[in-house]
Amino acid sequence: QVQLVESGGGLVQAGGSLRLSCAASGSIFSINTMGWYRQAPGKQRELVAHISTGGSKNYADSVKGRFTISRDNAKNTVYLQMNSLKPEDTAVYYCKVVVVTTSWTLDDYWGQGTQVTVSS
Repeated sequence: QVQLVESGGGLVQAGGSLRLSCAASGSIFSINTMGWYRQAPGKQRELVAHISTGGSKNYADSVKGRFTISRDNAKNTVYLQMNSLKPEDTAVYYCKVVVVTTSWTLDDYWGQGTQVTVSS
């Protein structure tokens, strides 16, 4: 089994910053893509950003220039630095990792979600 633990959400005023973290542990042989998604009330879950094993990054247009995704492979951790936050960034943020397990399976794992609320 693989466990993901997210941290770093909270309440911030518009224009402020937050940093999310997601640490993976358990039966991990290696981690492929790591990413962040978000889901606002009444909306579908959407991709925010993801980062490949080699460090290639992809961002949703709505966050380009404001959010930065990074990973620490030694710690099996992915980060999301969020700057210039806007009220429309309010959502529950979920990390997702693609893991090669020690049982030689390739599986997706999701974090428990962390609430980000941006006040105007």
